[in-house]
Amino acid sequence: MSTLNVDKVDPSTGTDLELGTSGDTINIPSGVTIANAGTATGFGGISWQSVVTGSTMTAVAGEGYPIDTSSNTCTITLPASASVGDTIVFADYARNWGTNKIIIDSNGLNYQGDADTYTVEYSTDGTALRVVYMDATKGWVPTVDGAVADVPSYANTEGIFGYGVHSGLASMTNKVSNAGAVAADVTGVGTARYSPAACEYGDDKGIFGYGTDGSAVSMTNTVSNAGVVASDTTGVGTARSSPAACSYGTDKGIFGFGYSDANVSLTNLVSNAGVVATDTTGIGTARYGLAACEYGGDKGIFGFGSTATAFSLTNLVSNAGVVATDTTGIGTAAYGLAACSYGGDKGIFGFGSFQGGTRTAKTNLVSNSGVVSTDVTGVGTVRGGPAACEYGGDKGIFGYGESSYYSMTNKVSNAGVVATDTTGVGTARYSLAACSFN
Repeated sequence: MSTLNVDKVDPSTGTDLELGTSGDTINIPSGVTIANAGTATGFGGISWQSVVTGSTMTAVAGEGYPIDTSSNTCTITLPASASVGDTIVFADYARNWGTNKIIIDSNGLNYQGDADTYTVEYSTDGTALRVVYMDATKGWVPTVDGAVADVPSYANTEGIFGYGVHSGLASMTNKVSNAGAVAADVTGVGTARYSPAACEYGDDKGIFGYGTDGSAVSMTNTVSNAGVVASDTTGVGTARSSPAACSYGTDKGIFGFGYSDANVSLTNLVSNAGVVATDTTGIGTARYGLAACEYGGDKGIFGFGSTATAFSLTNLVSNAGVVATDTTGIGTAAYGLAACSYGGDKGIFGFGSFQGGTRTAKTNLVSNSGVVSTDVTGVGTVRGGPAACEYGGDKGIFGYGESSYYSMTNKVSNAGVVATDTTGVGTARYSLAACSFN
């Protein structure tokens, strides 16, 4: 093997110049080593390819692939032969691997020391995966294998109140700015009704669902990331009124409980595309008039509610949408209340009615581990049937309600402190719902 020292010379002056500046093309014969070479940007780097959306693909060493599984799973076939140090990178392009996974076919070579007889799957949203070929014994070995945080953490900065009842049924909406200012009425889209629920999905959108227009309904209305409410979508699942809803898993949602000829505890999951699933048999006490919110960044909690008796119990929702059994609540039993998250990872229940119908403004904070606190003396007008949502990324707002009809609001700081009444904007009403969007 020979060593070749190469200079670049200015032909007009004879001056040595740096070799390898932008625009240079250098052909190096096999077996030749370049001495005293400087850092060469891009040599040995990963060559990123176009976004992969298909259900199958074959990977090539030295390349990186954004994999979009929004519509389907993707089976990835690795090279049939490999050299030590070969590297391939995969990234969850749309943060959907938790819904539609990727499957790795190691194509006859070992994967992390196991023969190509095992099923290798990755099914966590936001995963970044880098595999390197080590040798015939270990084969392909992941050197990076973990979920990347969804930044910014606080995606949704605006909110929306919708539906309810005033002198008649309402379908109008009122947007909430990222500063917590409530806008004037927007003519509603969809069936006017009261006692629906609403939650976020897909990181930046929302959905209203269920309720009653005299008869219980199961229709939904999605909310775009610009706050535009869509027309009715025929619902999936049991028609009911007075359920609750919250998001979970950072980009999905869940409707739960409610009343349909009898109290129910069933739930309906909402995908990160806003598709509502069929009924899941509920766990926990069947009830209506409860509330729900997010906590811990990716989990949820249903709380309080009533049958003939008001409750203070709660049911936690895992980041996979699994509802837990009853947890004996802390604080005075109440129903017809509202809840939202604040501070990025905590929640708050507030307002509503006690057993016997006495209205309240009391609140109960929810820690980032889902623990509900004792009653906090309420600030603002006591009332039942309000709604609540997040705004500004880490704050919340309660709005509307009744003993008479109200359009007032009460902001929640990112420390969970509820402010005094703000004169409301828009039609006074109660038994409405709210969610955030961005």
